[in-house]
Formats: sequence, C-alpha cells, structure tokens
Amino acid sequence: MSAEQPDAAERPAPTERPAATVLGLGAMGTALAAALLDQGYRVTVWNRTAAKAAPLVERGAHAAATPEEAVAASPLVVACVLDYDALYSVLDPGAAGLAGKTLVNLTSGSPEQAVEAVAWAEGHGLDYLDGAIMTTPEGVGSAERMVLFSGARAVFDAHRPALAAFGDPLYLGADPGLASLHDAGLLGLMWATMAGWLHGAALVGSEKIPAESFTPIAIRWLATVTEIMTGYASQVDAGRYPGDDATVDVQIAAIDHLLHAAAARGVDNSLPELLKATMRRAAAAGHGPDSLASLVEIMRKPQPPA
Repeated sequence: MSAEQPDAAERPAPTERPAATVLGLGAMGTALAAALLDQGYRVTVWNRTAAKAAPLVERGAHAAATPEEAVAASPLVVACVLDYDALYSVLDPGAAGLAGKTLVNLTSGSPEQAVEAVAWAEGHGLDYLDGAIMTTPEGVGSAERMVLFSGARAVFDAHRPALAAFGDPLYLGADPGLASLHDAGLLGLMWATMAGWLHGAALVGSEKIPAESFTPIAIRWLATVTEIMTGYASQVDAGRYPGDDATVDVQIAAIDHLLHAAAARGVDNSLPELLKATMRRAAAAGHGPDSLASLVEIMRKPQPPA
C-alpha cells in the first residue's frame, strides 16, 4: 500500500468529519459544495431541481429531499440562491428547525437586504453571516480568490475553516451590509475596467491588432494604474487633491486624443464621452487644477436630472 493511500483504519470515520449543508445548486452553489467536499466535509445539498445534485452525489454528497432535511443535517448552512426572496421562500417553511444553526448567506443582494436578513435570522434563533464571492465558479476553492464576509465576528471565527474552503475569507466588520457594499463597489470597478479594456481592444483592433497582442500590454499598464490608485486613496480620505502628477484640466485635454483616435476609426465613443463629461463637471466645480482623484467629489453627489 502506497504512502499516499493510508489504511482505512487510519482515516477519520465519516461521522468525525465536519458537516455542512449547501442550499442552491446553480453554477456557484455547485462550486461551493464541491469545495467543501474537497476539504473533507460531509456535505448535504438541496436544490429545487433535484437532478442538479447528481454530480455531487457521485462525489459523496448527500442529496436532501427537502430544505428542512438539508438544514437538519448540518450545523452550518450555506445558501447561494437567486435572491433574498428565494432564500426566505426556501427557509421559512421549516423555520422551526433553524434555531441553533448558522447561516452563511452567499446570495447576491444589497446592503439593506443583508441588514434585514440579520433581523430575520435573529427572530429564528439563527446565527447569520453575510458574504460575497469575488470570483467566478471556476475560481471557488482557490486561495488567490477573495470571499468577503460581514456580520458577527464570533460567527466568522467559529466557521473560518469552512469559509476558507471557498477562497481567501476576508472579514470586513460587524455591519452585515459591508460585504454587499464592497461587492457592489468592486463589481463597478470590474465593469469599468472591462469596458475600458474592450474599448481599447476595439480601438487597436481597428488597425488589425489582435486583442491577444493588446492585452498583455494593457495588463502591464494596470500595474501602474494600481500604483496611482494607492496614492490617490490617501487624497480621497483627506479630501485634498494636489495636482502634482496630472490635473483634471490636463486629463480633459488628454482624453480628447482618445476621442479623436476612436472617432477617426469608427469606434463608439460613448464610454470616454461619459468620462470626459464627468471631468468637465469636476473642472466646473473648481477642481481643474486638482488631481483626477477629485472626481470622487462629483461622484458623491447625484447629478441633477436633465
């Protein structure tokens, strides 16, 4: 018998392994359950469409027939369903069995919904932790990927080993809405970054330059951008924006070069036009001599309706 295959007597009995339940087996829920299986958990799963559990059952998971059965099987319940309404519709019928359990809710929602969920959980004697998965299903389980959590610190600490199965667990604070709030902000960053990259790919692609050639250069540029962000963070917190690298007025002139190049090549300019409009609003508010970080002052105030 090889060293990699210990004798069955040396393996922990199934009942000695920690148990966790996963509710919802979409692509993300399936990945969460698989990550727990990879870490040796006794995993119980439930999904409205029972057939989705089959691949996990083949790997050793138990498929519960009802949410109530799934919740009863484990002290830790991980939920990843469509939305908060779906979460309540799954758990409310078996509310009597929730007391003493811990619910880690990885369902996407708003900070306000997370706060409401805490009150709901407390009403059922249920410990609650809100979370946001900052990766695609393929990245679940990698220590390089973040999973954000907020809520009671004691709940986070008690279940950290299970949470670490999903990725690098980052605790943000006791306010249960913090994970959703950061999730929204980070998704905005992703969409803006991806849109900028796609606009750049369209621009250079107009000259037959493949996106695969443009992208490594773009990624190197992002390293410089992250350095600028790090420096600007202290300016945002202090509310002072010294324009000693490049002013808003300079950025307005620079973005005109992008607009001209794109227009000359038939590339849509909706995105950079929006950016220029925000820069111009900042300049009109007196931030022309300030750094680009001063745009945060414009973003903190909703623009009046047209």
